[in-house]
Amino acid sequence: MRTITSIKNAKNQEKLVMITAYDALFARLFDEKVDMILVGDSLNNSFNAQSDTISVDLDMMIYHTKAVMRGARNTFVAVDMPFGTYTDEKIALKNATKVYQQTGAHAVKIEGGEARAHIVKALTSNSIAVVGHIGLMPQFARSEGGFKIKGKDAEDTKKLVEDAKAIEKAGAFCIVVEGVKEDAARAVSEAVNVPTIGIGAGRYTDGQVLVWSDMLGFFEEFKPKFVKRYLNGADIVKEAVARYAQEVKEGKFPDDNFIY
Repeated sequence: MRTITSIKNAKNQEKLVMITAYDALFARLFDEKVDMILVGDSLNNSFNAQSDTISVDLDMMIYHTKAVMRGARNTFVAVDMPFGTYTDEKIALKNATKVYQQTGAHAVKIEGGEARAHIVKALTSNSIAVVGHIGLMPQFARSEGGFKIKGKDAEDTKKLVEDAKAIEKAGAFCIVVEGVKEDAARAVSEAVNVPTIGIGAGRYTDGQVLVWSDMLGFFEEFKPKFVKRYLNGADIVKEAVARYAQEVKEGKFPDDNFIY
């Protein structure tokens, strides 16, 4: 199983693989196949049919993280701190401590750059490991008027680099870089000594993360440009359910093989 040390040591040595999970069933399937599992607040989109992540609360994240921890016994697990749970140092420490104590997760993830560095510092100073998150930050979507790609010009790239350096200095052991132009993400990766994990950030980050329901083709509402589908999961499930329903209607299931 990965540790914080081995994750940091992967910088410039090997690509890191992260995937989301929200329950024990899929976490068990992913266990040991990836370096890290993220219990993402993206569950609000794929599991809860919401348009953003903002309505997720702490109890929801704790519930799902407990389930993931029961499934992924041999994989490093990080959990998103939901919107509104780290507005200042005192609140952040209280809520992150609750997550740490109740779930057994190995790290929490905080959205925000230089402006949130003091929050990251408050947590890492109290023995709570932190994954940073810069670039397109879903919890900022409403205030920014939507999901907007970052790093489109030199000024924006400079700000991303400053954000990454600030949260690295505050103690983040790796940084998710989301929705960022490839050249900007490369500049960020080269500017810090901790691994960057890209999602929609091109080829030059130190690793990649995808939402499992996007990557496996279960989420059908839309497909972001950066998502590669490795399975047509929704089609496979619908075909299987249709076969099941047909066999029940026709009296073919159960047959002699499935009765006591």
